[in-house]
Amino acid sequence: METFGLPPVNPKGIVIFSGGTAANSLVDVFEKVSTGNGCSLSYVIPISDNGGSSSELIRVLGGPGRLVRLIPSNGSSSERTAIRTFFNHRLSSEPDRARYEWLDIVEARHELWKDIPSPKKELIRSFLNVLNMEIVKRARPSSVFNFAKASVGNMFLTGARLFSGSFEAAIYLLSSVCTIPPHVSILPIINTNFTHHIAASLANNTLIVGQNSISHPSAPTALSLSGETPATLTPTRETELHDSIEDANLPGSLPTLRRQNIIFSKADEEDLPARIERVWYINPYGQEIRPPASPRVLEALHTAKAVVYSIGSLYTSVAPSLIPRGVGEALSSPNIRIKILILNGSIDRETGPLWAPMTAVEFVGAIAKAATGTEIEGEEVVAKKEHARFVTHVIYIDSPDAPKVDREELARLGIESVKLYGRKNGDGKGVRYDATALTQALEAIVGRKAEREGPSRRNTLHH
Repeated sequence: METFGLPPVNPKGIVIFSGGTAANSLVDVFEKVSTGNGCSLSYVIPISDNGGSSSELIRVLGGPGRLVRLIPSNGSSSERTAIRTFFNHRLSSEPDRARYEWLDIVEARHELWKDIPSPKKELIRSFLNVLNMEIVKRARPSSVFNFAKASVGNMFLTGARLFSGSFEAAIYLLSSVCTIPPHVSILPIINTNFTHHIAASLANNTLIVGQNSISHPSAPTALSLSGETPATLTPTRETELHDSIEDANLPGSLPTLRRQNIIFSKADEEDLPARIERVWYINPYGQEIRPPASPRVLEALHTAKAVVYSIGSLYTSVAPSLIPRGVGEALSSPNIRIKILILNGSIDRETGPLWAPMTAVEFVGAIAKAATGTEIEGEEVVAKKEHARFVTHVIYIDSPDAPKVDREELARLGIESVKLYGRKNGDGKGVRYDATALTQALEAIVGRKAEREGPSRRNTLHH
């Protein structure tokens, strides 16, 4: 097996809880830390996304669907660059143009195929055609697939899952095609072929159903239902109208989980009316369920030397991977010596409202509560003294836009804090981590080889 020049893999690996778009920017950072330690790297990803193109795949075909952009960006291989570009491509936002573009892709006419070798192209195309056949087969007068803004990577993943009958097998195939190094694993938090959704309760007793509604709600790309819109329908009437549509949803499923949510904006988020108190999994009818974590995730945690909670949406990207059965017990094990929270560089809809944003200590508390939520009965709050069982270090950016950090309180909880200086985002909202400084900070905590590459960035690191 090709080893990509890596040292022998240490059985004590690093586990990353990730999943959101924000965390994709840190893939190269985690790769450097893993390579420097000669250890395995496991990305645990949620499967509860029901926004964007995933919402349409779920509506028509069912099952989980999420692509994490872990295709290596380093190196000058034209093939690797072409494959990365191909799987990260999104179709046009205009439905008819998107459909024609999709046909160009499955018929191998699209310019995206340039620089992808013929054997690999035909392998990829075969799974895209499996998906295309299913889309055509399931077309009905009441329901046709909307290709607008569809992710080619998600389409491939769904086609591979439909062919193999296994989401994990589909991810393995994607990893092989994209030449993701063998020491890197992509692990869905739940091993399933079924769709899983989440719900959240707020401090004012408001209930929000579906990841998209929690994170970045928008007016749904509604199907035409007798000229009526969700805003004017009663819940019973909306359920009846959705039941008249032939798709992958079970009759009587919550309408909120059946709508198309293809178009949304993360830039214009409205504050929630109150803090998020808790998130949990639900079945299509809104009842709470307690799914077990994938055995492969638990195995990765049982052999981990370090865990990293990456940047991203706290309650829709990180928490859904902490609440399945078995995760909390594995995370609290003293065998995992290092548990690092990389704090976000800004406050978002999930960690607001802006007039009362969450602090670093509250981030830690939310992680502890999510991890123990399925290990204890009732709504018991995790004692602060127990927080260090789940988080040992907090890395944060010193910025007025970022969550406030009380270093003394963290220290009293037995949690070490590491301050970095970041850079302003291009949109002027929040700050982002400097990759070199973050790599140095992680290596200082996790450990590293004696040899270091590149200039020192010690002036950016403050304990």
